[in-house]
Amino acid sequence: MTFGEKLAYSRKQKKMSQSALGKASNISGDIIGKYERDEMKPSIETAKKIANALSISLDYLVGDAEMKITDKEMLKRMEMVCQMPQELKEHIIHFIDMAIRDYKAKKAYS
Repeated sequence: MTFGEKLAYSRKQKKMSQSALGKASNISGDIIGKYERDEMKPSIETAKKIANALSISLDYLVGDAEMKITDKEMLKRMEMVCQMPQELKEHIIHFIDMAIRDYKAKKAYS
């Protein structure tokens, strides 16, 4: 996805108008539209303001990342896990894997 496509998708997920996103990030709504149409590219500082206004990672918005973490609290938790000793990480991964397995099983049978 292009920057503009990611921006438009993220904005629509938040149910924000271009104007509302512009106000939240201190950028003109018309400029947001140009970014979404890939007619213009923002500076990194502007992209950071937009990412913050949408509560998404800058990496998702400007990088190659296809996964979007919109929950900043979840991102903080994942960063904390990355700082833990390997043995503790393995326990956490085990519990995450169990939760994912259970979710998939419930989804398959519903």
